[in-house]
Amino acid sequence: MNKQTLNKRDSGRVLCFGELLFRLGLDSSGEWLAQNQVPIFVGGAELNVATALALWDVPARYYTALPDNYLTDEIVEYIKAKGIDAGDIYRHGNRIGLYYLAKGADIKNDSLIYDRAGSSFADLKPGMIDWDKVFAEVSWLHLSAICPALNQNVADVCEEALIAASQRGIITSIDLNYRSKLWKYGKAPHEVIPALVEHCDVVMGNIWASDVMLGIPVEENIVEIDQKDNYLQAAVKTSEYIAEKYPKCKVVANTFRFDKDGSMNYYTALYTGGEHYNTKDHTAGKIVNKVGSGDCFMAGLIYGFYNGHSPAETLQFATKAAFDKLFIDGDATNRTVEEIKNSHTER
Repeated sequence: MNKQTLNKRDSGRVLCFGELLFRLGLDSSGEWLAQNQVPIFVGGAELNVATALALWDVPARYYTALPDNYLTDEIVEYIKAKGIDAGDIYRHGNRIGLYYLAKGADIKNDSLIYDRAGSSFADLKPGMIDWDKVFAEVSWLHLSAICPALNQNVADVCEEALIAASQRGIITSIDLNYRSKLWKYGKAPHEVIPALVEHCDVVMGNIWASDVMLGIPVEENIVEIDQKDNYLQAAVKTSEYIAEKYPKCKVVANTFRFDKDGSMNYYTALYTGGEHYNTKDHTAGKIVNKVGSGDCFMAGLIYGFYNGHSPAETLQFATKAAFDKLFIDGDATNRTVEEIKNSHTER
């Protein structure tokens, strides 16, 4: 492994590449049927990251595929109003992907229903995108493992993007989001994701995602033991394995979020430059919304390393940002850097 941490990149945009989605936030009691009202949120993992970065004064660009119609025009203006460069997205196809999720439910909840087949993004194919144009003035590319779960063509486009970015000396990162309901095209995650991680400088996820997506086993009884030390030891083992197997990787981050007896416990770990870091516990009795917390953590990592902060400082900020996001309705954070730094670790 290259023992050096990421070099500071104080110029160039951070490009977030992924599918824009409409989230329909249905209430779990079914009142939306009687009231004929359904809250609609504009999001998607990569857009959530870009939104946070722009709010924190990191120059962010968002690239996706949407239909060429007036609805896309309105969405682009909405994104630009957040300070994100989104003026040159790929326009083709006929529809925008969406998903349904009961208000307050976890993204892995049974109430999650995807409606993304045949979307403009899902219909992308290798060779369509001019990466020279997309990567102009870009110093960091971020994407997630959600998009490669759609179909093989999109997975190939993601790999194409990572290779093109690496060839241009652009820092690359991936969030190992695992969405079991999306992997339906005959490939298991561990058959697809390693080819992407091979081209990444930063890998974020958790020990269970690394098991499913990269084939790094987790001890069978770790949940039964249920001790923080054991979880952190597993994070060290997973991180060192990734660093050894994927020489380009310089940073591995793991998050831990547990819901127990009506309360939540959250902490994280980071491995870089041969050193291990972890945070204290962040606890809450009740949260507002679980959507986008991991995206906020990823944005915090990018924010810290982009600005040349130390690994410990970067991890602390990313963790507080992610924990704070649990108390915000909507898909992306609306908190400033100072608000996050001054936020409490207990709620």
